[in-house]
Amino acid sequence: MATINDNYLKLKAGYLFPEIARRVNAFVAQNPDVPIIKLGIGDVTEPLPEACRAAMIEAIGDMGDRATFKGYGPEQGYPWLREKIAQHDFQARGCEVDPTEIFISDGSKCDTGNILDIFGKDNAIAVTDPVYPVYVDTNVMAGHTGEANEQGKYAGLIYLPITAENNFTAGIPSQKVDLIYLCFPNNPTGATATKAHLQDWVNYAKANGSIIFFDAAYEAFITDPDVPHSIYEIDGARDCAIEFRSFSKNAGFTGTRCALTVVPKTLKAKAADGSDVELWKLWNRRQSTKFNGVSYIVQRGAEAVYSEAGQAQVRSLVRFYLDNAQIIREQLTAVGLQVYGGVNAPYVWVKTPKNLSSWDFFDRLLQACYVVGTPGSGFGAAGEGYFRISAFNSRVNVEEAMKRIIEKLDV
Repeated sequence: MATINDNYLKLKAGYLFPEIARRVNAFVAQNPDVPIIKLGIGDVTEPLPEACRAAMIEAIGDMGDRATFKGYGPEQGYPWLREKIAQHDFQARGCEVDPTEIFISDGSKCDTGNILDIFGKDNAIAVTDPVYPVYVDTNVMAGHTGEANEQGKYAGLIYLPITAENNFTAGIPSQKVDLIYLCFPNNPTGATATKAHLQDWVNYAKANGSIIFFDAAYEAFITDPDVPHSIYEIDGARDCAIEFRSFSKNAGFTGTRCALTVVPKTLKAKAADGSDVELWKLWNRRQSTKFNGVSYIVQRGAEAVYSEAGQAQVRSLVRFYLDNAQIIREQLTAVGLQVYGGVNAPYVWVKTPKNLSSWDFFDRLLQACYVVGTPGSGFGAAGEGYFRISAFNSRVNVEEAMKRIIEKLDV
């Protein structure tokens, strides 16, 4: 009989968001007429920017003409998109990123998991706690961990608590680690990292031969001019960091699928024989072998993000969700809840009242207010006692959800 990858059996009973869906579905089955408002997952609700839609419609026309039809494209992405990204997202901020170092993909979620393909199994891996669950679960699947304890922490991972006391930014570890996951603006807490803090991480990584996986999926929501948008704004980062970005949240591509990963050609790691190997070559080989690229139509839509109209429309989308976050922050603060984030990020991180557990608060919010959020404990042990509320919804729904919480939730 065929055998399985036993590492999957080490995963906790269910991925966070399916468990949320299970509880919501059970509640709705018993209360079919209840109007549920979902402020849980980070999915967008507003239409794609007009510039992107127009570009994609034109690209569909290209596909109907033999002279302009596109079949397989470059696995790394079309040069015209990579050049726009390099120019607007990196070089305009003083970052030394060449278009050939940019790889277009169908999601930064996919890439943060797939990147493990090019790294060995004996690396010491550090993750923040709380953390985006994909970072942990993909390492479990890849066999980089032991079993989980009663708190859900896996043996073999080094957890770096991010708390109110350290402004939800991870402290430099005392021991040597090889791979480091950092996400700023942070999911789930909404915190940002200063240039000085990221410089400390880069200095640590260079001193220890470590690689930083920097998830910048929410960089478009940064409003503070002193907060860096890219790890490559930090001196020395090209020698120790891979950056992941997405069109999902800034341009609404969650259902359209387009993202990018930057692997500098100066970035190296050790082979088993002690020699230095360029990671760009390994990732290029991995993508060329396992990935056929993002569709021409979608990449034309992504390219339109960088047009004058596209830039204005994306800024408007981002502002819309940030205004939602401001409403959530202000309303929850007004009822006496302690809140964080929501200024340079689309997530508000809430301290649960009356020492309620994260899941107890989830159930109370669902049953009393018909509002769905995300339990902090689902992001890690240090997230217990907290709750994430997403600003990704319509203005009407956000305002109605806050009204229900003010009127019905006993805090």
